[in-house]
Amino acid sequence: MYKLSEIYVYPVKSLGGIKLNSAEVQLRGLKFDRRWMIVDENNIFLTQRRIPSMALIRTEITGNRIKLTHKSKNISSLYLTTGLYSDKQTLVQIFNNNVPAHFVSDDADKWLTETLGVKCRLVFMSGSDIRLINPKYAKQNETVSFADGFPFLIIGQPSMDLLNSKLPQKISVNRFRSNFVFSGGEAHDEDKWKKIKIGEINFEVVKPCARCVITTVNQNNGRKGKEPLATLSLYRKVGNKILFGQNMLTENTGVISTGDKIEILEFNE
Repeated sequence: MYKLSEIYVYPVKSLGGIKLNSAEVQLRGLKFDRRWMIVDENNIFLTQRRIPSMALIRTEITGNRIKLTHKSKNISSLYLTTGLYSDKQTLVQIFNNNVPAHFVSDDADKWLTETLGVKCRLVFMSGSDIRLINPKYAKQNETVSFADGFPFLIIGQPSMDLLNSKLPQKISVNRFRSNFVFSGGEAHDEDKWKKIKIGEINFEVVKPCARCVITTVNQNNGRKGKEPLATLSLYRKVGNKILFGQNMLTENTGVISTGDKIEILEFNE
């Protein structure tokens, strides 16, 4: 039997994640997930691909605020209030997408610029800032947050266990920045799924997740290495992509919790 074992949200794209016992499923992703994003002077998104040390900024949810704290630098924390942002709207670039967003505050920009050592700004995706998913995979003009491409990402613990059995040194699932981890079954069972139900929420499994160099960044120290991509390339490479985990869309909204049963409604043909 499959069960939901871990839930994660990443309020600010590419900063530290937060492990939750339960979360609210919204159409564009879990509540709080990737609603904020850091951009450079040209409004191009910044991630651990360019700045691995972004992993060293920890995030916490405290009521209706997000608290940012650096793991090693002796600096005061930054607090972001949900729904509080500037009236100034802009377009930001995520890969080939130009996405509407709102600037947050001068204080946030200053804190992040000083902390990361690169001039940058913080933007927020309000309810009126719409970003559509790739139309190739859309069913009903689904939307997504500042996530790379899809609202939800799921990985099986058996898949992680298999990978760790092949690695010279074990790594945490946090390298893969998934929203959901599940227990039960065999390694990469998620590759066979087309539709699933977690608790009372129905999800459509739309495509495998192609992995990038962020997986090589140690989330505890912000340092980049060769693993796990070197090992994954030996058994999870399809064409020129390394696939690990599955991207999903939701068909309804509500709350899910760790321990919820996962039912497989439909398999791939």
